[in-house]
Amino acid sequence: MNQKKRNPTMNDVAKLAGVSQTTVSFVINGIPGIPDETKEKVLAVINEIGYRPNSVAQSLRKQRSGLIGFITDEIAITPFAGRIFEGAQDVAWSKGKILLLVNTKNDAALQDTAIDLLMDRQVEGIIYATMYHRPVTPPRILWQIPSVLLDCYVEDHSLPSVVPDEKKGGYTATRVLLNKGHRRIGYVNNIDPIPATSGRLAGYQAALMDFGIPFDPDLVACDHSDAGGGYRATQKLMELPDRPTALFCFNDRMAMGAYDALRKLGLSIPDDVAVIGFDNQEVIAAHLYPELSTIELPHYEMGVWATNYLLEHIDQEGGIMPLQHAIDCPYIERASV
Repeated sequence: MNQKKRNPTMNDVAKLAGVSQTTVSFVINGIPGIPDETKEKVLAVINEIGYRPNSVAQSLRKQRSGLIGFITDEIAITPFAGRIFEGAQDVAWSKGKILLLVNTKNDAALQDTAIDLLMDRQVEGIIYATMYHRPVTPPRILWQIPSVLLDCYVEDHSLPSVVPDEKKGGYTATRVLLNKGHRRIGYVNNIDPIPATSGRLAGYQAALMDFGIPFDPDLVACDHSDAGGGYRATQKLMELPDRPTALFCFNDRMAMGAYDALRKLGLSIPDDVAVIGFDNQEVIAAHLYPELSTIELPHYEMGVWATNYLLEHIDQEGGIMPLQHAIDCPYIERASV
């Protein structure tokens, strides 16, 4: 019967290196004062026998668990916003931290249980992320432990947050069309009362103003933010006596509906009507014909910023400062403009 091989211990390292366990501990934890020759001998033995320090014991000594909690509503189960977690994880790994991901599926009871489990594991901080940019009422514990909100915010701005710059994204999209010579630009907007709806409209209006073009409310059609909504809103805009020569769509799904409406009318993209989307949801934007020019939501960059900010300010006296940060949404040029 085979016996399970015993893992090497610190005592094994000390015996083989001819030093005390205290010396081995000092080398592992980077304590100064150990001669270079002794340090090299200890490290050589560690590598030779494959000794791994007890990370739990180390974290207790340093009063650090090395763990960061990452709570989401739906992000973990969607390819659309998954790069948020990818950006956060890249930063965490680079700084020797591990993310503990909990997807709550918008279940308040599950969220409370998740918080309790994360706190039991002594996480150093929490990143609280949502599927789309919106105000939230997070659990109270977030005010008691270093925390950063990602793609969401609290109304009183008492917690740090990072969100996309919706207004600037809307401005960029509209300015691209204006720079292409379009002056009748329709906006296919969402009906939901969320920051993206008002922010992207404000950016559209600001770009028109900068070009000296009066805002025409007839050129804005609102509907549900899916392909069906984009189809209906585009039909409405194309029924205008002086119809638009370009469309800025609230998101790529609405742009997909706009494509169908324009084709049904026998109009060519971009020769008859140019189209810009928003989100850069690649399963849509890169596979439409022609490929959709769009504004990209900075998912990866938001994940990077939130984790960096949390780790850089985790020891800040008086608590982490509630900075409200907005990240630019870049233009992705393809063939629809």
